[in-house]
Amino acid sequence: MNEFDRFLSEHQDVTRRFFVRAGAAGAALAGGALASHGAEPASELAVSLAKLESYFTAPEDFRDVSRGNPIPHSLPDEKKAEVGLTRETWKLEIVGDPEYQPDIRNPLTKENGNALNFARLLELGKKHAVKFPKVMTCLNIGCPLGMGIWEGVPLRELFWLTQPRGDVRRIYYHGYHNDDPRQMFRSSLPLDRVLEDPDDLPPVIVCYKLNGQWLTPKRGGPVRMVVPEAYGFKSVKWLQRIIITNLYHANDTYAEGNNDIDSRLKTWAATLSIPKKVKVGQPIPVTGYAQVGISGLRKVQVWVHNDDTPSPSDDKYFANAPWKDAEILPPPVKWGGGLADGTIPAGTLGLEIGKPVQWPLRLTKAHWATLLTGLPSGKYTFRSRTIDEKGSPQPMPRPFRKSGHAEIEQVRFEVED
Repeated sequence: MNEFDRFLSEHQDVTRRFFVRAGAAGAALAGGALASHGAEPASELAVSLAKLESYFTAPEDFRDVSRGNPIPHSLPDEKKAEVGLTRETWKLEIVGDPEYQPDIRNPLTKENGNALNFARLLELGKKHAVKFPKVMTCLNIGCPLGMGIWEGVPLRELFWLTQPRGDVRRIYYHGYHNDDPRQMFRSSLPLDRVLEDPDDLPPVIVCYKLNGQWLTPKRGGPVRMVVPEAYGFKSVKWLQRIIITNLYHANDTYAEGNNDIDSRLKTWAATLSIPKKVKVGQPIPVTGYAQVGISGLRKVQVWVHNDDTPSPSDDKYFANAPWKDAEILPPPVKWGGGLADGTIPAGTLGLEIGKPVQWPLRLTKAHWATLLTGLPSGKYTFRSRTIDEKGSPQPMPRPFRKSGHAEIEQVRFEVED
């Protein structure tokens, strides 16, 4: 099967919905045009589309930004077993804060012999487990680490095991840190986020599967936290201890780096492929992705600026530039990511019988594409941006880096005679 055929097999109705509809638009674009996607342009773009990454990421293909010296997933197997980083030896303690004491009657501890083990977690999963798609992304990195379907038990189900009665305001948690307090990576959540799911969000989960497979140590296994709407620092790996506290403030490690520790995923766009040099008259295929944050995604737009002309003045975020709509690609038929048969597991939140309830899905990423033509020779800067469901153009409403990456990307290319 060639690249074009593979693309067509993975994207339903794309020939009619994408090539034909985009062709009807024929909008002017920076002195050129958004190409009409006829036979020749379509074939140019189809080659780039066929090279797109799969929608979901195979677990082994996630980017890794793990912390620790040595990084816990790199420990020898016997050491992993010794410190509880295997499914057979993992145990989770859920205790009260000794200084800011909550009123709980049944702390789960190793000393008491009732710490949660993996088998008991799976038993809870038979009744309570949920699974949902989520892009895993870092607050300070401008590209996603990977995207998959995460599965586990809602954190609130474990919270209730401790028989709390009151004086609880926050949940602290951390993972294995080489028994070195200086390496401890901590995060926290307000109690209301643990007990309720606002804005139709999935629950916070104690996670043990990714794309239907057991979490590997590299992905934070055997068990990690996953907070659906949050950046990766909230989804602590190698989870081993949860502390219920009556203290009112967060204790997150990332707070020490001037980060907005309560920030939620932003919506923003970036390019995946664009030729660096092309000949005059040669169609220019462009592909990219958009992170679909908490505010959803309405549009992806692009703008080609000739570098010989001045940039708009007094317009920091290019709000008045001649942006034109790109095409957000439809849901694929084959989702990738190592899923069994490439299909969505039954019961995945946001997807019914493998089809999305809405598109694009919040808290994930979506692919987009466009085709440029008619550009004269010269040097150009290509930019892309998102418009979220509330009508805010990137980087608004949160343009500040420490609340999550949202900068408008600039990619330069040249058209030669």
